[in-house]
Order: sequence, then C-alpha cells, then structure tokens
Amino acid sequence: MANLRGGDLSRLRQLNSLSAIRALRGAGPLTLSALAERTGLSRPSTKEVVDELAQVGWVEEVPPSPGTMGRPARRYRFRANCGYLVGIDIGAHNVRAALADLDGQVLAETRQPALPGAPLDDRLAAIERAVSGCLTLSGKTVADLWTVAVGTTGIVTPDGRVAYSASVPSWTGLDLAGRLREMFPCEVLVENDSRLAALAESRRGVARGSRDVVFLHVARRMGAALIIDGRLHRGFGTAAGEIGMLPEMRWLRATDHLNECAIVPEETAPEDAAGYTLAAARSGDPVALDAVGRYLDDLAVGAAAMALLLDPEVVVLGGGFSRAADVLLEPLRERLERSCMRMPEVLASTLGEECVVLGAIDYAVDHLDRQHFTADAGPVPPQAAVTTR
Repeated sequence: MANLRGGDLSRLRQLNSLSAIRALRGAGPLTLSALAERTGLSRPSTKEVVDELAQVGWVEEVPPSPGTMGRPARRYRFRANCGYLVGIDIGAHNVRAALADLDGQVLAETRQPALPGAPLDDRLAAIERAVSGCLTLSGKTVADLWTVAVGTTGIVTPDGRVAYSASVPSWTGLDLAGRLREMFPCEVLVENDSRLAALAESRRGVARGSRDVVFLHVARRMGAALIIDGRLHRGFGTAAGEIGMLPEMRWLRATDHLNECAIVPEETAPEDAAGYTLAAARSGDPVALDAVGRYLDDLAVGAAAMALLLDPEVVVLGGGFSRAADVLLEPLRERLERSCMRMPEVLASTLGEECVVLGAIDYAVDHLDRQHFTADAGPVPPQAAVTTR
C-alpha cells in the first residue's frame, strides 16, 4: 500500500466506495463490521469509506430502534430516498405509472384509461395525470424526479421515437422522448414495453437468475422479447422480438379467437371480451375451450419458432392474460412439446399486468447505476447528479 501513487490511491478509494454502496444497496442497513465483512475491507478502511460517502450524500446513519437498550452498534444505509424514479407503461387501453426510490422500491402506483383511438394529446395528458397521481400519493413533487422510464407499444428507436405502432396508430413517428421531456424536467428513457416486461421477469419474477429467456407478452395485443446471456436483446435496429409482424406466425389476429367467441354477450365491452372467454373456459364451457385452443394454436407457432431459434432455459407467459395461466399454461406446454427439440421450462409470470411498469423501474435503476456507480463514473455525489442532469 505504501508504494501506491496518488492516482492509484484515488482509484482504490473509488473502488472501495463502489463496493460499499453495492453492499448497502443489496442488504439494507449494516453495521461497520458487517459492511467490512461483505466488502472485504478492514474495519478502519470501511469507516473511512462510509464517512466519505455520508459526506457526499449517498449514505446515512440509521437511528437506533425505539426502546433499544445499551449502546447499539451504528448502522448505515444507502440513501435511496435522495431521489425518485418513475416507471410508465403506455398501453393501448391504459396508462400505468409507478413511483420508486433509487433502489427500485415502489412507493405509489396509479392508472389512467386511454382508448386506442384517442387523440395524441389525450394520451399524453393521461400520462401526465398518472404521474401526478403517483406524486400526490407519495407526497413528492416533479422536482424530486431523477428519471422517467417509459415502456410503450411499438418499435422504439434508440433516441426514443416510436417508429411504428400497430395498436396505437397515432403513436407512429412520435418523438415520445421529446414530448415527455417537455412534461418532466428530468432524464427520460423510452423502451419497448415487452422488453421491459422481460427485464422485470428476469429481475423480480419467475425468470430470475435465468440467462436465456423468451418472454411472451400475451394480452389484448401480442408481443415478445428476448433475454440472451442475461442481457436484454434489442437487435441491430431495436426490432428484435417483433415476430408477430410476420403474418405466417399467426399472432396478428390470434386474440380474435377470444374476442369474437360466440359465448361473449353482445353488451360486453371490447376490452373485456377476451377475459370473459377465458373465465368461461376455466368453468369448462366447451365453446370457450375451443376458442382458447385456437388461440393457443396461433400463439404456439411464434413461441415455438423463438424457442427453436434461441433454445431458451425458460419461456415466460406474461402480460394481462397470464392471470389465466391455469387455463393457458399446460395446453401451451403440450403444443410446444410437439415442435421443440429441447423443451424449455414454461412458466407463468408472477408479475401479471405490473410487468411493464416494474420493468421500467428496473430499467431506470440500471441507468442510475451506469451513470453513478461504475468504476469510470462514480460514485458521483447525488447533489451533483441533481444539478447536472
């Protein structure tokens, strides 16, 4: 250590700080001894690192629990509440928003209706209302936001423009990132909704720990996404996973089998028709079961093609229809077994309709890590992060 030069020492302190932050974010409040054990640093070095991180604003001491006897060991935690993130799911029929701290812990959620044929400005207004609702519920203001991450239907370019959207035609060509930056004075990230749903499943859901995953986004609109070698796969032009665009895959009209089933009452709202058919199939109605079978026949074509191409460890059935996994999952497995050379595990999402908004939060957390908690970047003091965005 005595032979280290000044630059080497600065680099070592930076790496030690990053190690301490990662340990605190992963475990919650820790004593100095526990933190030293997790980071492999000596206790004096740990104390020095914690003091520096507290000085710049990333770490704080946790007050002793009420009624604690004697002199308790001092505990420290990452200041996840020094800024906030918003995740948004912009669907064809609803806009969901969730507000989270810098660790990705969700604090408030809201939802606003938005019909597919609604004018562009109405959909944008629904986004603003959904975020405002989260801020009101949590007692925060728009000035507290560091990042807004958005999952939207359609093909999204790297700069946040919607290149094409079949389910929301008015979205095609929209500079969504630019319009949202006019609403929110913070960083804005935009990604395809199915990819964010896949990200959430790989971080919080049934695919956690899996390296190769096919995510089937089954709802009123069909979509898919890929996790390859543990990383979200976008493709060269950010259009990876858009297998539903190929008519031969039979995904474009697959949900018509559910929506147009003969047992659906005429007065049923269009957005509720598929759910009615799935519920009837659960009850054993033969007409509904036939409709579900034809829907699964179509779903399995694209799913098998992706499974044969990627040879995934897991295929996840996610999205709104995953609530009917008791009706859909086993028949889907049977269809895939007919085509797949090696049968992947087929699992139902545990996140359901929350998968996109949670994936957006995780996407924002990843962005935060890249900005502030890498060997090249940080840790940048949170005060600087606020003033330099």
